[in-house]
Amino acid sequence: MRSVYRALAGLIAIGVLVQAAAIGLAWFTVLKDVDGGLVYDKNSDFNAGHMIHTIVGSGIIPLLTILLLIISFFAKVDGGVKWALYVFGLVVLQFGLAVASFGAPVVGALHGLNAFALLAVASMAARRAAAPASASAETQAEATT
Repeated sequence: MRSVYRALAGLIAIGVLVQAAAIGLAWFTVLKDVDGGLVYDKNSDFNAGHMIHTIVGSGIIPLLTILLLIISFFAKVDGGVKWALYVFGLVVLQFGLAVASFGAPVVGALHGLNAFALLAVASMAARRAAAPASASAETQAEATT
């Protein structure tokens, strides 16, 4: 179960990287198309980058996050439930920021910054699962002294 926890947390972190690459692809494609004379407006279709960003962000990452939270109760990772809840909270916040960004585009900057937080927290969760339980406890004991 520790391996599953680690894999899920790692996949969430990788998903965030895919999100960043996809949104870069999406908007640079739009800029190239506009420079080529196309008009981009509310009637325009999403390009491949937009579709990848949507599928990964609203489908795959939330699914992996729910699975991580469920597995966290059985994985026997020190602090595993806590870190899974952090990931879950950041994913919920990320979704809320995305929705809010359509009404207030400046919120999109927070959406981008929160992605970095999600990447960091998911990576930390994966690293905690990689450490043996006793080594993790020793590290925590050293940190508190």
